[in-house]
Amino acid sequence: MRFRFALLLFAILIILLGSPLVARWSRLSGAQDAPALPSASAVVKPHTYVSLEPVPRGSEFQVGVVAEIARGFHMNSHQPSDKYLIPTTLTPQLPAGFRLVDTIYPAGHQEKFSFSPNKPLDVYTEKVTLRLRLAVEKDAPLGAVAIPITLRYQACNDTTCLPPVKLPVDAKLSVAAAGAKAHALHPEIFAPAPAGK
Repeated sequence: MRFRFALLLFAILIILLGSPLVARWSRLSGAQDAPALPSASAVVKPHTYVSLEPVPRGSEFQVGVVAEIARGFHMNSHQPSDKYLIPTTLTPQLPAGFRLVDTIYPAGHQEKFSFSPNKPLDVYTEKVTLRLRLAVEKDAPLGAVAIPITLRYQACNDTTCLPPVKLPVDAKLSVAAAGAKAHALHPEIFAPAPAGK
């Protein structure tokens, strides 16, 4: 009799454990009440801009990467507050005929978070523009060019840091002969940075 009762009890438990009621009880009991975090690569949306069209051989131009950061998240600036924090970086994979002159990172701003209540961190939030100063050599191939760029960052919210990611972006431009007339584009992106930035 006890053996049959134990078998019956075991069968009832199997049915209950697989039922939606148990799943709902788990949610109500707080087992799954933490909000789902987005993937690290979805937190930042980069957009690329080029300062000249076309870009003549023998000239300098800039590529701007505007990173839109999801609300409630931040990423460390290029010069984070502590050595263990991962800096934001922009790295081009330049084709033949191009040279990196400089990478321009804006200053971050100081902000406190629950995981660092006593020491503010140097971060980017909302939107940040990173820029590459590039030179086109006199023997660069003419015509359309795509420059692959890697945006590396680590996104965090007030309590959690997502894994660092390397996000690929492309800058598309056209190389013209030396002395060709070029038109400046996107002055809102490529205006000179204020002194001290």
